[in-house]
Amino acid sequence: MITVVGAGTGSPLPGDVAGGAELVVGGRRHLDAVRLPEGARTVVLGALAPALDTVAEYVAEGRPVTVLASGDPGFFGIVRALAERFGSERLVVRPGVSSVAAAFARAGLPWDDAVVASAHGRDLRTAVHLCRAYPKVAVLTGPGAGPAELGAALRDDGRVFVVASALGSAEERVERVTPAEAAGRDWGTAVSVVLCLDEARALGPVRAVAGPRPGPAGWALDEGAFAHRDSMITKFEVRALALARLGPRPGDLVWDVGAGSGSVAVECARLGAAVTAVERTPDGVGRVRANAAAHGVDVRVVHGSAPGVLSGLGEDPDAVFVGGGGRELPAIVADCARRARRVVVVAVAALDRVPAAREALLGAGLACDGVLLQSSRLAPLPGDVTRLAATNPVFLLWGVRPHSRIEGVAP
Repeated sequence: MITVVGAGTGSPLPGDVAGGAELVVGGRRHLDAVRLPEGARTVVLGALAPALDTVAEYVAEGRPVTVLASGDPGFFGIVRALAERFGSERLVVRPGVSSVAAAFARAGLPWDDAVVASAHGRDLRTAVHLCRAYPKVAVLTGPGAGPAELGAALRDDGRVFVVASALGSAEERVERVTPAEAAGRDWGTAVSVVLCLDEARALGPVRAVAGPRPGPAGWALDEGAFAHRDSMITKFEVRALALARLGPRPGDLVWDVGAGSGSVAVECARLGAAVTAVERTPDGVGRVRANAAAHGVDVRVVHGSAPGVLSGLGEDPDAVFVGGGGRELPAIVADCARRARRVVVVAVAALDRVPAAREALLGAGLACDGVLLQSSRLAPLPGDVTRLAATNPVFLLWGVRPHSRIEGVAP
């Protein structure tokens, strides 16, 4: 058997925790903190693969192994690697208190409705987008992905950080700072976890299911669910297919360019993506913000005209929806297609603009497809009878970057 013991935050490892083990694996500080059995071999954890190979030698011979870890080793910890290599039936896990649980405790907040992201050895962008999309996120930090980098990315998003360092030690420090303040400091290597909070929504409603808010029960909402001007809104039939092709998911960044009412932006945000909406009219900007607030989601709204404003949006999006555009449509689509990591979806009402939009997608190296959507809705007539009322046809084009991952979940 392999016994995995977590040193919980504030709870040191018992001195005799490795009793009976012939191999003890762990970080240097954990090995120094326990009483090693006489004759036991030790392996200091650094690179994981060589350590697992050594564990495999002992397991094959039926010799007991103890692995020492921090916090809860089943939560973004070594239990996953051990279970994959040796099978969960060989493991005896004794978890400690995780740094995430300890950080929320220090902040005086429940965390059954929190999103937890690890930026340790991973791309920080996923954690950033989750922080933008959800009101309560814990980020496990790592080199190059700490409070300063997170703060630089989120300085304009109205969040507050709780930075927890050296949890459980004599040097423990828990500080509440703005993202801008976090971005301007050198935090060193002792940071355990950063809580990113929208303080107005940090205490969410009581629910029966742990984790972030559940996804919406439905999407492609009726146009009446949004404030709009003179029916200038992406109709729900078009929105349904556009959402299917955009594939918004937690950890994604989506642009809605020419947002109008922001119906596509809001629906993408309801599905868990971080969303930036670009709108050129001041009244349109107000409508997008009002619709986002009405549906309880965060949408970053940028007032400006595409394609010029797109260069100032920062990092490249995973998916882009382009609605409207006028004579600038080919340039807008081309710019978006160059930058989109996965897909661009374009809604076009005018037949004359379809070829140029398609060429812009193809010219950026995307695989292009599309449909003409024509629908008729049931409409009442006098006498308790019903007719079919045709909606205006819309061309929907989409360009997919070859070899992009378009299924599954964010890493």
